[in-house]
Amino acid sequence: MNQSIPARPSEPASGHDGLAGTWSARLWYNFCYLLQANLFTIGFSLRIEGAQHVPRSGPVLVVANHQSFLDPVALGLAFPRRLIYLARKGLFDHPVFAWLIRSLNAVPIDQDGVGKEGIRTVLEQLKLGKAVLLFPEGERTSTGHMVPLKPGVHLLIKRARAPIIPIGLAGAFDAWPRRHTLPIPAPLFWPPWEGTIAVSIGPALDPDRLASLPRGQALEELFAAIAAAKKRAEKLRRR
Repeated sequence: MNQSIPARPSEPASGHDGLAGTWSARLWYNFCYLLQANLFTIGFSLRIEGAQHVPRSGPVLVVANHQSFLDPVALGLAFPRRLIYLARKGLFDHPVFAWLIRSLNAVPIDQDGVGKEGIRTVLEQLKLGKAVLLFPEGERTSTGHMVPLKPGVHLLIKRARAPIIPIGLAGAFDAWPRRHTLPIPAPLFWPPWEGTIAVSIGPALDPDRLASLPRGQALEELFAAIAAAKKRAEKLRRR
């Protein structure tokens, strides 16, 4: 069922800028959230479903397909809890931009989320009871189709043993393909266009079962769960 975007996520700010829990941090986060929600609803006809599958508290590993630079925002709007995002350390070089992305729950890593440092960072955040977003393909798609998952995600699952939420995202590749400098809007008040975006959150996967499987089989099952959610998201898009 198509659902509206939550008024605001249910958890406090992460505190990477030292402001978590203060009224100013909450006000800033909620302002950014509502601004992005309106931009994506009006500008990309965003539709979401599946929020009922998300545990209300405790550590959660969120795995999604990766289509464009729009993905973190679209997924953050769809998910009913505040997500922790992994970002390359180079993005934190500029003080103002670093403050901005930290205030929106980004944490720095040297490489992709399934590299050694990425795994360590994810485990640290899960121990704090956070919901952490991971793109197990390792990079944005160049064709719109999913690519095989990075092997390191299996090691992360074995160590984390946290509920795994698969998410499928559709339309973001059409809205902002890798070859384009800027996104291509699909406004709600226009006839349906290629760049309409939808997000489908799937049922939680059992981490103990996936961890017990051989790596190849575990990656295949995780890939299939994300692909199934992506297929649901494709059907959900405004056409």
